[in-house]
Amino acid sequence: MQAMVLDRAGEPLRRAELADPVPGPGQALIRVHACGVCRTDLHILDGELAEPKLPLVPGHQIVGTVIESGEGAERFAPGERVGVPWLGWTCGECRYCRSGRENLCDNARFTGYDLDGGYAERTVADERFCFPIPAGYPDEQAAPLLCAGLIGYRALRLVGDAERIGFYGFGAAAHILCQVAVDQGRRVFAFTREGDEETRAFARELGAEWAGSSTQLPPEELDGAIVFAAAGALMPAALRASAKGARVISAGIHMSDIPSFPYEILWEERTLGSVANLTRADGEEFMDLAPRIPVRTEVTTYALEEANAALDDLRAGRFRGAAVLAIDSGSG
Repeated sequence: MQAMVLDRAGEPLRRAELADPVPGPGQALIRVHACGVCRTDLHILDGELAEPKLPLVPGHQIVGTVIESGEGAERFAPGERVGVPWLGWTCGECRYCRSGRENLCDNARFTGYDLDGGYAERTVADERFCFPIPAGYPDEQAAPLLCAGLIGYRALRLVGDAERIGFYGFGAAAHILCQVAVDQGRRVFAFTREGDEETRAFARELGAEWAGSSTQLPPEELDGAIVFAAAGALMPAALRASAKGARVISAGIHMSDIPSFPYEILWEERTLGSVANLTRADGEEFMDLAPRIPVRTEVTTYALEEANAALDDLRAGRFRGAAVLAIDSGSG
């Protein structure tokens, strides 16, 4: 099978011909139709997430069809369409798993980091951590739901009942969550890079009430904010824009250092927090919700062999919405 492989941090992905994976007990062999390109992939390539399995096939927003299943795997029949997210396996035994917080599992394994992912024509995944894909979503448009959507949705829940909500960074996750927040009756304030009028217009198209630079204060104080960009300086910026009691949540797995800030902008019961990974319950809830809104994803597609170009474009912010690898893997 064709795949794009990371040999070491700081180098481009290498196009390779690999043997088809074989499903082990409890696993499904999946023919990959599409795989989203995520900023987490950039953090892995850049060495900011420093302990990936190497060599590694990246990618954790996978949509495909089941080809066959390993011993004991009976959840999906051949031909069923499934999605594979970032959380690929948990132990079920640690204190976090036992208390319903499997997203914090001490022994978790992650797709496209500890486990080979979806920048390939085939992949295997633990069937317990796969989700049925809602009907009505083409493969490429479904792929961003598997991380941008799921992690963003968990972050939105952690913000609580905030009516006036700020999104710092308006990329793959924010363009999905803006639709969810508007559907919930929230008022969205979008913050983008300086001078990025195109992205601000995109945010307003999706229902944002206001869009401006991340260096600006919004016209009203925020009741909560989600920081999607990996810039630590945006956390105190969001605090400064926030009303009393506001929650500011980082939705990233990696962020540059947060600079020091005066206690007065945290005081009055404002809080800083983060979101980590997802639970299967998050996935099931969001996959049920997305088609009912309905969430529509805007995607720019690339061929599998163009994965390096997709990552470069993501880094430079050259597209709006999400980037997705469209993978034609034959008849299976």
